[in-house]
Amino acid sequence: MSRQFHGSYTVAVTPFTADGSRVCVESLKRFLDWQLACDVPGIIMLGTTGEFLTVNDVERRAIVSATVEHVKGRMDVLVGTMNAHTPNAVRYSREAQELGADGLMILPPYYYTPTEDEIFAYYQAICEAVSIPIMLYNNPFTSNVDMSAQLVARLTKAFDNIRYIKEASMDVGRVFDIVEQTEGVMNVYAGERPVESFLLGAVGYVNPYGNYIPYSTSRMWDFLDAGHIDVAKHIQELAETINSTIAEGHPLYGHQCYSKALAAAAGYPVGDVRAPLTRFDELGKEGRERLDKMMPMMEEVEDYARRMMFERGLDDRAADIRQTANR
Repeated sequence: MSRQFHGSYTVAVTPFTADGSRVCVESLKRFLDWQLACDVPGIIMLGTTGEFLTVNDVERRAIVSATVEHVKGRMDVLVGTMNAHTPNAVRYSREAQELGADGLMILPPYYYTPTEDEIFAYYQAICEAVSIPIMLYNNPFTSNVDMSAQLVARLTKAFDNIRYIKEASMDVGRVFDIVEQTEGVMNVYAGERPVESFLLGAVGYVNPYGNYIPYSTSRMWDFLDAGHIDVAKHIQELAETINSTIAEGHPLYGHQCYSKALAAAAGYPVGDVRAPLTRFDELGKEGRERLDKMMPMMEEVEDYARRMMFERGLDDRAADIRQTANR
């Protein structure tokens, strides 16, 4: 457990071919090159944004293998290996480790509303099968389970490879509660409100915006580490303006299809979403108008981050800042 994760990690879309029938590995590689060029410190494959529920086992293996082989250690690779059936989660986790993933991000068993003891047994089975770090994923809105700070502390105490959590309960105060309950052992990654989460003790951000504004939202954490809270806060505000535009009228399906459309608008086409999610091309004129509205917002936040990196003297120090924060 010597590896330390820190900073803003893109929770990536899964690139598909135009008709959605296959994973597009070439598009994935181009997308990863973009992330690397933007100095993104880590990528998380097969999370909610990555439509993990629509990907079969053969595709899953191909995604993980292609990502690890293409990245070649230049950034951290985490893989979502959750499943409602414990043996499947164990199998996916073991496979990701064998393929060279640096860590796992794992939601508790979804749909069933399991008890805390059942959740504990689920993670125990996974921890007994792998040795790489595990990031718990607390998202009650998708899993129907809200892992309390007390349960997180119990898991942290019991298993040495559970040292990270994506906290996405929408209760930013939970960040502080987890740090307190685990006596600082658990490393919290924000699932939302990254600036506020940082101020309460978070060490990183699971970043959906990295799919279309990867430079600015990765640098946001560098600014936080360097003490430039004002700059980070403005980047967050600009990103949330984009998110608000997506969310207007589309609370359920907007995130994934617009993320892919915006990635394509930035020059990195990744196909569209799979059913049952609504495809971007099905939104018609409304979708195109929203896209046209958001593209200048994307340019604004990316340009702002580049300008602030230069003005604050951080353009050559970002990597050093992350390394210092890791110590």
